[in-house]
Amino acid sequence: MISVNDIWLSFGSFELFKGISFMIQPKDRIGLVGKNGAGKSTLLKILTGEIKPDQGDMGKPRGLTWGYLPQHIKTYDKRTVFDETLEAFSEIRELEKLISQYEKSLVQREDYHSQEYLELASKLNETNERLAIIGATNKEAEIEQCLLGLGFLRSDFNRLTSEFSGGWRMRIELAKILLSKPDILLLDEPTNHLDIESIQWLEDFLKLSQSAIVLISHDRIFLDNATNRTIEISLGRIHDYKASYSQYLIQREDRRLQQLAAFQNQQKKIEDTQDFIDRFRYKATKSVQVQSRIKMLEKLDIIEIDEEDNARLFIKFPPAPRSGQVVVDVKNLQKKYGDYVVLDDINLSIERGEKIAFVGRNGEGKSTLSKIIMGQIDFEGVCKIGHNVNIGYFAQNQASLLDENRSVFSTIDDVATGDIRTKIRDILGAFLFRGDDIEKKVGVLSGGERSRLAMIKLLLEPYSLLLLDEPTNHLDMRSKDILKQALLKYDGTLILVSHDRYFLNGLAEKVFEFKSKKVKEHIGGVNEYLSKRNNQFYNLTQNAPLEKTATEIEISESKQSYFDKKEQEKKVRKVKNQITKVEEDINSTENSIELIEKAMAGGNCTTEQFEQYGLLKKSLEEKFKDWEELHVEYERVVAENEAS
Repeated sequence: MISVNDIWLSFGSFELFKGISFMIQPKDRIGLVGKNGAGKSTLLKILTGEIKPDQGDMGKPRGLTWGYLPQHIKTYDKRTVFDETLEAFSEIRELEKLISQYEKSLVQREDYHSQEYLELASKLNETNERLAIIGATNKEAEIEQCLLGLGFLRSDFNRLTSEFSGGWRMRIELAKILLSKPDILLLDEPTNHLDIESIQWLEDFLKLSQSAIVLISHDRIFLDNATNRTIEISLGRIHDYKASYSQYLIQREDRRLQQLAAFQNQQKKIEDTQDFIDRFRYKATKSVQVQSRIKMLEKLDIIEIDEEDNARLFIKFPPAPRSGQVVVDVKNLQKKYGDYVVLDDINLSIERGEKIAFVGRNGEGKSTLSKIIMGQIDFEGVCKIGHNVNIGYFAQNQASLLDENRSVFSTIDDVATGDIRTKIRDILGAFLFRGDDIEKKVGVLSGGERSRLAMIKLLLEPYSLLLLDEPTNHLDMRSKDILKQALLKYDGTLILVSHDRYFLNGLAEKVFEFKSKKVKEHIGGVNEYLSKRNNQFYNLTQNAPLEKTATEIEISESKQSYFDKKEQEKKVRKVKNQITKVEEDINSTENSIELIEKAMAGGNCTTEQFEQYGLLKKSLEEKFKDWEELHVEYERVVAENEAS
């Protein structure tokens, strides 16, 4: 569907991409991974055409559509949430308008065999096919389902988008992109502002989507559930794995060991060659051999190896001061903003040493209760902090409390004690402060950099209670691993507000679920909580009133005899089997092409192979055309079957 061919891109003297090439096929679910700054977001922008590479090109079929979700978005402020989301169907409206124009023109013409008439009829056919692929029979229902899945309430639908925060605006844009049903979805950190329920809904949506998907995410479980192929960007090149994220990690470790062995062998060869040059440089009888080896070294393609993963860095934090047995005691608590009740009649108790997760949809009161515990906002009822409890609090605004005139290094050096002082540079590196970054003044740091620095500072000071509100928002996967390992060893009391299931799993031993102005306690980790909740949702769905569905089934059966229905289902199976056969042929042809390309790259390609290569490429194009036509046919027979 899309071919990226030998892309090179530099920023000044820094080469970001060094001749990368890969293909994106119609059914691909690709996770784009790599260190911060490796070029993941830049690669998405190249795919959209927003950034032009210095060298190389990108091949894509005519009429290809894509939906791109960047990390920073803009929305129109004068529409309601529903009307803004309705813009997702602008292509459908344009297609319907074109179809009407074409049909009107054809009716008015009588030159049925002219070239112009045939071209017009062909355009009408192509437009109808596109509409059949992306067409929505019930736009309002699809919009409602998508907005509810992403966490909006029905009462939000008629509110102006200007009333919502940036995170909620991102959800509106995501809804528009998903509903537009493009050929390819390009998603840059789509889970950044989503709660656990919305992330799970998005996973299910992407599994059923007919679009190819390329996404960037630091959420491991989301990557595992939403992708089946991983492309890693490292040192300006890419490594393509036909595997989900967890499997990629295993395969990547094997590759890195091979890479390290090859590097060591090459270094030994370079050392031996240099010894020969130094030994015989001034001997006339060896001058030819010496020059030959000098040229060989000059032409040698030096093997680069990835930097060692610093996720193995273990940090021992200061012991938590001992507090009373009851750390937080809440009774009959209520919080209102005007007439709007956020929390109502809350009763809970947190004891010394417990590790608690606050979970629930955004807006249900998790951060509100956190601020009440910190004494930052007023409320009704009781919230008592236990004896000798000192609280370390992390929220996004905590970063603003740092001294802007201090450097990154001195900010941490001021609070580090004991053995930890010898590891300050390693710790800063683990949280993405590397090289000259550690000498920067806090005043010039971005919001994300300040948040990371505030997190490090917090974890190096002795607290009996840590209250962390979305601590992983600006961390990459390795940084999150290091933070998690540190918190697992932390001997104080921990309250975590997070939507990252992988981060919470094994860390929280009790879950407080915020829902409908209440807080419900669940004993066990986040996996147990989610499993129980998902089973309840499944049972609720299975036991839902079925009157309408049963009526629809009865009407359907009355319209069509049993044998007619079986015949229609047979048509669906037949087309589905044809699609499967074509997909197998495509995979076989691609494998054959790949073998010849390897021979070509190694300079071992024969004339016969080169001729076969051209035939295979042409055959592959024809097979993709057959695949597209069969999918149109499949959707038609499925629609007929459902309508019957």
